[in-house]
Amino acid sequence: MVISISGSRALRGELRVPPDKSISHRAAILGAMARGTTVAEPFLRSGDCLSTLRCLRQLGVEVDLKGDTLVVKGRGPEGWRAPEKTLDAGNSATTMRLLAGALSGRPFRSELTGDESLRRRPMGRIVRPLRLMGADIEALGEGERPPLVIRGGELRGIEHRMEMDSAQVKSALLLAGLQAEGETRVLGGRSSRDHTERMLLLMGADLSFEGEDVLVIRRSDLQPAEIDIPGDLSSASFLLAAAALVPGSRLTVRDVGLNPTRAGFLSVLNSMGALVLESAYREVCNEPRGDLEAGSASLRGVEVEGWRIPALIDEVPLLAVLGCRARGETVVRGAGELRVKESDRIAAVCGELRKMGASIEELPDGFVVHGPVNLRGANVDSHGDHRIAMSLAVAALCAEGETVISGWECVDISFPGFLDTLRYLTG
Repeated sequence: MVISISGSRALRGELRVPPDKSISHRAAILGAMARGTTVAEPFLRSGDCLSTLRCLRQLGVEVDLKGDTLVVKGRGPEGWRAPEKTLDAGNSATTMRLLAGALSGRPFRSELTGDESLRRRPMGRIVRPLRLMGADIEALGEGERPPLVIRGGELRGIEHRMEMDSAQVKSALLLAGLQAEGETRVLGGRSSRDHTERMLLLMGADLSFEGEDVLVIRRSDLQPAEIDIPGDLSSASFLLAAAALVPGSRLTVRDVGLNPTRAGFLSVLNSMGALVLESAYREVCNEPRGDLEAGSASLRGVEVEGWRIPALIDEVPLLAVLGCRARGETVVRGAGELRVKESDRIAAVCGELRKMGASIEELPDGFVVHGPVNLRGANVDSHGDHRIAMSLAVAALCAEGETVISGWECVDISFPGFLDTLRYLTG
C-alpha cells in the first residue's frame, strides 16, 4: 500500500490513541494462564495482538473478542492443550517470546513460527535460560532464529543475569518461573518495560523484588482480573513529535499510559525544548495514566546515552526525525538492538531520511543528526516496519512538498487508522 502526505499542516485537537499494545498482549496471555474469567478493555485490535489471540485459541483457550472487549476464560496453564499445527506469531516477537516462556512448562510439543521478518530475529537470549530451567527448546533457524520447537515439562527455578535490558526476555523467564519448582531469580533488566510484573502482581502471583536489581518469582496460581488498558504511549509519541515539529500545532492526548519504563521519550522531548504538559494523573490496574498536551516548539539537539534507550526503544527512529529540525547535533548511542527489530531500524531511518535531505550519519549503535535542515518530500519506503513508516509520516508533515510512503500497510501492526488520525488532526 502506497500513501502520500503533504507537509506544513498544523495538528490541532484532542484524541485518544489506540490501546496499549504491550498491555493487550499480556492481558490475553496472563488471562489464559489464570483460573477464571479475565476481561480486558479496550483491547488493541492490531495485527500483532490478534496473532496472540489466534495462538491461544490453538492452545485450547476460550477467547472471545467483541468490539474492543476481550474475554478470556482461563483454566490455568494446565488447561492448555497441544496445538494441532504450528503456532504462527505473525510479525509479533512479543507473542513468540512470551508464549515460549509459558509453553516451556507445558508437557507437550509445540512449534512457534512467524513471518519472514520475525524469522530473522534472534531468540538465543530466551532459548538458553529456558534450557537451564529444564525445557527442551530448540531454535531451528540459523543463528538461533525461529522457528522454535518446545517440548515443555517440569521446570526448576534458576538465577539468570540478563545479557541486556529486554522486557520480552524478562517476561518469558517470569512466565516460565510461574510454573517452576523453587525460585526463579532474574538479575538486571529492571529498566526495561515492567508491564508483566505489574500485571502479575495484580493477578496475585508470588512475585517480589530484592533491591533495585533482582526479581524473584515462585510457582503460583494467577487469579482472573478486570483490566482497564490505557492508550499506548508509543503510539501517542508519534503525534506528540509531530505537534512539536509543525508550526501552529497544539494537541491533547487523553487517557494515555504513563508507565515510567515507557516514558523516556517524553523526557528527551522536553530536553530538546518541547513543552509536554501532563495532567489528570492516576493509577488504574497497577498502571499509571493521564493526559498529555504538546505544541510546536523551537528544538535543540541532544545526546541520548545508552542507559536511556530501554525506556524509549520504540521511539528512537522518531529522535532522528526530531534531530533534523533541531539546532545542533542530535546523537543517539547504545541502541544496537534496533538492528534486529522488524527491520534494521538504524539503517532504515538513516537511509530514508537522507532521501528527504537529512544530514545524518549512521553509527554501529545509533546515529548523529546535524540540524536544522529543511526536509523535502520524497519517495520513501517503510521497510515493512510500522515504527519506520510512522516516523516517515512525521517527517513528511514537516517537509516541503509531498512525500510518498510505500509499504504503509505495516502500520496496522500497532496503530490501525493512523493515517485517518493524521487527516483528522490536520483537516
